[in-house]
Amino acid sequence: MPLPEKKQRYTYDDYYAWDDDERWELIDGVAYAMSPAPSRTHQGMLVELAWQFQSFLKGKPCKLFFAPFDVRLNADANNDTVVQPDLVVVCDDSKLDDRGCNGPPDFVIEIISPSTAKYDRIKKLREYEKAGVREYWIVDPETKTVQVFILENGRFIASGYEEPEKAPVSVLSGCEIDLAKIFAE
Repeated sequence: MPLPEKKQRYTYDDYYAWDDDERWELIDGVAYAMSPAPSRTHQGMLVELAWQFQSFLKGKPCKLFFAPFDVRLNADANNDTVVQPDLVVVCDDSKLDDRGCNGPPDFVIEIISPSTAKYDRIKKLREYEKAGVREYWIVDPETKTVQVFILENGRFIASGYEEPEKAPVSVLSGCEIDLAKIFAE
């Protein structure tokens, strides 16, 4: 997909002006085309994750959003990193505006596919850590595992869970996600 104007680096203003029919992400000003529509399995997993999170969050102050939903990780700094995670939880209403989340959300999930695995495991992981996302999950449908990264002293500490375990959500005290239901298909 060609960009409207060829540049070395882009900002959120550039990104926001692009055609809505094409999905992009910006990482440190570099544009990355997003994969075509996710698979049926990916969508089914996302719906189950959203249902479990929303059931827990009902009546609580944190809010759940899922793709496409713009997250401007460093909107107050260089304004050059915009991502669309599969699922995010935001507990600070002041970060929300009509365009999405302005600053790091508290919690992010990416459901990987063979075409996005490296991008999600390396590039996005680094950006989420740098921005201060408190918890990041990488859900792998192939291995039926979840890699969990919890921010401690500015660095991610990794752990993991697999089907049929229940994975606790560190940033949402008392929340556990039933992985057997996530990977049921």
